[in-house]
Parts: sequence; C-alpha cells; structure tokens
Amino acid sequence: MVDVASFLGDNPYFSAGFGLLGVGAGLAVLRQGARRGADLLKRQLLVSMEIPSHDKSYQWVLGWMSRRGIEAMRAAEDGRGMPWARRQIARAVMPRHVAVQTSYKQHDNGSVSTAFTMVPGQGKHVFFFNGALMQVDRQRNAKMIDIQSAAPFETITLTTLSRDRSVFSQILSEAREFALSQNEGRTVLYTSFGPEWRPLGLPRKRRLLSSVVLDRGVSEGIVADVRDFIANGKWYDDRGIPYRRGYLLHGPPGSGKTSFIQALAGELGYNICILNLSERGLTDDRLSHLLTVAPERSLVLLEDIDAAFSRARQQSEQAAYQQSMVTFSGLLNALDGVASSDERIIFMTTNHIERLDPALIRPGRVDVKVLLDNASAHQIRRMFVRFYGTDCDALAQSFAAALHGHTVSTAQLQGHFVVHKKDAQSAVDNVGALLGQAACRSAP
Repeated sequence: MVDVASFLGDNPYFSAGFGLLGVGAGLAVLRQGARRGADLLKRQLLVSMEIPSHDKSYQWVLGWMSRRGIEAMRAAEDGRGMPWARRQIARAVMPRHVAVQTSYKQHDNGSVSTAFTMVPGQGKHVFFFNGALMQVDRQRNAKMIDIQSAAPFETITLTTLSRDRSVFSQILSEAREFALSQNEGRTVLYTSFGPEWRPLGLPRKRRLLSSVVLDRGVSEGIVADVRDFIANGKWYDDRGIPYRRGYLLHGPPGSGKTSFIQALAGELGYNICILNLSERGLTDDRLSHLLTVAPERSLVLLEDIDAAFSRARQQSEQAAYQQSMVTFSGLLNALDGVASSDERIIFMTTNHIERLDPALIRPGRVDVKVLLDNASAHQIRRMFVRFYGTDCDALAQSFAAALHGHTVSTAQLQGHFVVHKKDAQSAVDNVGALLGQAACRSAP
C-alpha cells in the first residue's frame, strides 16, 4: 500500500506548487498588511478639507492659489541668486495646468473691458504653506449639477501631512483677505440668481459723495442717519427693537436717487444688492430668503417700487401674478415680519409716492422719507461750479438766474454740462437749448 504522505512529500511538482502557494499567501498577507498600514498612516498623519463649489470660499481659495502661483513664478524667474533648493521649491508650487476665468463688461459708450484670471485647473497641485506640504485636488463631477448655478459640481480637496488643522483656517483666512483686498476701494453690485446673490459684472470704482449734488442739507442728513444706525446696534438690541432701517427716496425722474445710493455705498464702504420685484419667478419665500442672506455691509436696493406694487396692483392679484409671483402681503412680511432679518438697510426709490399703499411706507418698513426734487437754485450753482471750477462763480450765478422759474432735473443739467464741458460761457449762452429739452420733458 502506497504511503500518500511520503509520495506527496517526495513529489517535486507538489512541493514546488505548495511552496508557490505559500509564497502567494504570504505576499497577499503582506500586501493586505501594507494596505492597512498605509491607511492607518494616512488616517494618523494626513488631514484633508473639502470645499464644494457652491461654498463662497471656493472662489476665494482658487483666487488665492492663483496669486501664489504668480508669486512663485516671479520668484523662480528672479531667483538667479536664490539658493538652488529654494528655487526648486518656487518652481514646484507653480500650477502645471491652469484654467482661465474671463470677466467681460460692455460700457455705455460701446467700449469693452475684459480681464483674464488664471486659476488652477482640474487635477492635483502641490505647494508649500508655512512649511507644510499641501496637495490640492480639484475635481469635477460631470454627473452632478449645482442647482444654484446650473454648472457641473466641483470640489477642492486640500490635504497636508501636518496634523495641525489650524493650517486650513490660516489658508481660508488668507484667501478671504485676498478676495476682499481685490475689491478694496470699489463697490460690488450684487443681483439675485436663484436663492443666492451673485456679483453683477466687475466691481465699480467707488463714487464720491460729492459727485452727487443734492439740495442744501439733504445728503448730510441721510448720511448722518445711516451712520447713526450703523453705530447703534447694541442700543437696538438692549431695547428689543428690530435692528433694521428703511429709506424711501422719492421724486421726479432724473433727480439723482439711484446715483446718490451708489455714492452713499461708496462713502460707507458698503456694497449694493439690487432686487427686482418684477422678476419673473420671484416668490414670497425666495424674496424673504434673499433679504435674509444679503451679503454683509450691503445696501439692499428696491428700485421703482411703485412699478412693482401700487394700490391698483394690490387690488388685482391677477396683474401681480403676470409679472412675478410675489404678493403684496409677502413683501410686507419680508420687510418686517417674524422671519425678516436684522442688521439690514433697505433703500426704495419711486417717481410716484402717491401710488404707494400707506401700509408699505409706514414706520418700521420705511423709517425715513426724503424728497429728491428737480434742481433748485442751490443745486444749479453747485453743479456748475463742480463742472467748471470755483473761478466760474459769476457765470454760475448767471446760469442759475437764466433758469429761474423753470423746471429742470439734475440729469438734464449734467447732460448739458457734458455737451459744453470745455467752455463754461458756452453752457450759459446755450441755456435756451436746455430749456427746450425741459419743456419737452414736462409736456404731456
């Protein structure tokens, strides 16, 4: 009888196969152990932060990385006397593939301003930050769509060997400061896009308050009231008063209502959120949400409020529905209802205050009403001197005298001065043309 054990042990093919099986099993165990060890090391040594594209800091971080890439490129180019290791690090942090973001604006005169910004493209990027090695992985999921922007969903994942998570806070803080510095000295105009606010075009250069000439004491009174409101938040809180303020600027067209709001925002260092109540698809809930999430240090502007809501429109819900889905009661609740937000400044403008329902402009919704009327003699003289200089005081008096008893808007005055911008005497001599325009404007 054959001894099976002895036979298999003496069989060289079986011994070789068994040996290979053992080696394979051993390698599998080692591979699994190495994988688990790598996962353990990754969990212990690496820390990551994911930023989705719908988060505000997403664009901040992209812009910040773009700036760091430019600085690294300049350092590498100018680093002839730089130590070799430092020059290599400078080259290493430069993005190897970039994407372009284009800002486009067409001006009223037909000219076009275009700005290009290079930001890190899709894929992985490596850089050093405060001595820590950082990897940035920008990925796009083509199967997912950002509902707010209708763009493919993207994420940025920052990974570092440092276990100190404060490095991410430092990056976010630097990215925020860099983004804010880009708009320093400028006014950002926001417009509603779905449930969020988005910048409208490029930031505008801040308009000087002195560039808008109002009647005596009007500008100073509004500025003083707004500053007093901003400085007394604790006073409102201590007395349980909602911390919000509403202003209504009313008067004929061309009296400088919107221009003054832009100049006021520049004076305060605020931005402007423009909200069109007649926008198709705007609902009560979305209106309330937009007023609640308005960017900090912003003036909310509701232009031509009479065109959106008047007594006639309040009585006709069908007419209200044709332009937007916002109801009159929804607007009132958004302005001062239970869900309305605090720390908010709203400006409304209208050419016809008599068309507004008293419920809309009562205290608590509109706290300050200011008439910006057609140009007074004081405004006419100040605008003339502003355009032509203080040495033209005598001509300014003559120009104002020629307009005495006539109705003219500040917008018409500005247009007249632009036509005769190089000759103050010509502006006085041709005042008849301005009066003809004013007569046509006032004709039924």
